[in-house]
Order: sequence, then C-alpha cells, then structure tokens
Amino acid sequence: MRGSVPRRIIAGTMDELTKDEREALKAFKKKLKATQLDEDSRLGRGPLSGSGGERIVAITPPAGHGKTVWETLATKGYLKRDGSFYELARWKEGNA
Repeated sequence: MRGSVPRRIIAGTMDELTKDEREALKAFKKKLKATQLDEDSRLGRGPLSGSGGERIVAITPPAGHGKTVWETLATKGYLKRDGSFYELARWKEGNA
C-alpha cells in the first residue's frame, strides 16, 4: 500500500500531542486526502488508461498553523519533511 493514508491513529499515540498539533495533523490528513482525490479524478487517470500507478504522498502543509507546528510533528515522527513538502510518516516499530 505504497502512498496510502493511514485510516486511524493507534490508541495512545496521540496523547503526546497538544491540541494545536492534533488539529494541524487532522487538517494535514484532510488536505492530503482531498489532493489525492482531486488527482485521481483527472481525465486520463482511469483504471483502463494504463496510467495512474503513482499517488501523491507529499504536500505543502495547510495554512492556519505555524511552521513550528509542522516541524514539531516531523520531530515527533508523525510527518516526514522533504524540503517544503511533508508526508505522513510510516509508524515507528511498535506503533503499527
């Protein structure tokens, strides 16, 4: 399931996040899903077209939260940073 968005966060792992970080992570997941759905709905990306094997996995974080929130989420292992883009990190061993 390369590039898929985790459906849920394992119980207990969100306890270490502040309210602002939880809201930012929720907004990030919502924007990522909307971006993926938008890309999937484009013409030429149908199941019979032979294309569409790749999926968007990294996006710029949504507005409304400061850069420090995104850096903190990356430091805590919830996001991976790639330049100015972020992607959901694979869960560390023991959390998956």
